[in-house]
Amino acid sequence: MKNVTTSTFDADVLQAEKPVLVDFWAEWCGPCRAVAPILEEIDTEQDGLEIVKVNVDENPDLAQQYQITSIPNMKVFSGGAVVKDIIGAKPKAALEADLAAYL
Repeated sequence: MKNVTTSTFDADVLQAEKPVLVDFWAEWCGPCRAVAPILEEIDTEQDGLEIVKVNVDENPDLAQQYQITSIPNMKVFSGGAVVKDIIGAKPKAALEADLAAYL
């Protein structure tokens, strides 16, 4: 999974041709570390959805812009807009159910 920063967010997420799930996370966040391997698994198993990560400590402006008040916080972007919010760590089956329309 690609790490996205403030400088690459526009090109990597907002202008992407297919839907993009952005995982807003931080190193110190236990639930973020728990959900990361699940997202990596989903990313390798399908190609309808791009999955990227944004470290909120390194990119606080993006966290503020997208009103990230708790993490893990995942947002699906399509056509440059947020179309789905997923907050909190979930098991793989629950994440796949939330993302079914984009996989």
